[in-house]
Amino acid sequence: MRPMLRAVAMLATASALVTGCGSGDDWSQPRPKPAPVGTLGPGFVDPSASPTPEATITPRPGSWTGVHPPKNYRVVLLTVGDDGPTRALVTAVKDWAEDEHVDLRTVVAGDPHNLVPSITKALEMGPDLIVTAGNDLIDPLALVTASHLSQQFLVVGAELAEPTHNVTAVDWSGASFRGEGLGMSSTYDPESFTAERCAASIRAGVAAVLNDLTGIVIWLDQL
Repeated sequence: MRPMLRAVAMLATASALVTGCGSGDDWSQPRPKPAPVGTLGPGFVDPSASPTPEATITPRPGSWTGVHPPKNYRVVLLTVGDDGPTRALVTAVKDWAEDEHVDLRTVVAGDPHNLVPSITKALEMGPDLIVTAGNDLIDPLALVTASHLSQQFLVVGAELAEPTHNVTAVDWSGASFRGEGLGMSSTYDPESFTAERCAASIRAGVAAVLNDLTGIVIWLDQL
């Protein structure tokens, strides 16, 4: 293959599939930090003490439902895999985005070798929040997120072993994957990814991020 054709082929392989919906707003324009609409309910966190970095909190069920993102909140859904749990999480994120009038764009990493380029693509889009779904993203996220501390990440259905302050995770018993070769705090259970729990994960996670409760793990075992 000639050098130019080889370069084009390599670029195509490294590309992520990007889809979008929402307002069509130009994300290249700067804007103030998004503020939450509404307030957290009693029992989300202890009001007398903010959670420490890497802490795990177990909020009272429903304590996040009073918090909503501002209209046209800019979110990239970064996903990989076609397994049942990942599909359930993706559906929950898309349903939430439609309900809340979020400007959602999706980056799909269709190849295991395309994971870091996919994260880079999501970063380059300049969202308010990157939401990730799919266990295969955890190890690449651990490599990349610490170098982009101004970008907020929300991991649903898994967690990073040592998250920086810009990485928040939501999981539960059966969904605590932390990366290859690392122990889990519970046995992986695909059946635990119920529609109710997946829907709660995106809403509780976004509520935490909008209220600057980041770098923590939100545990939803009570659902």
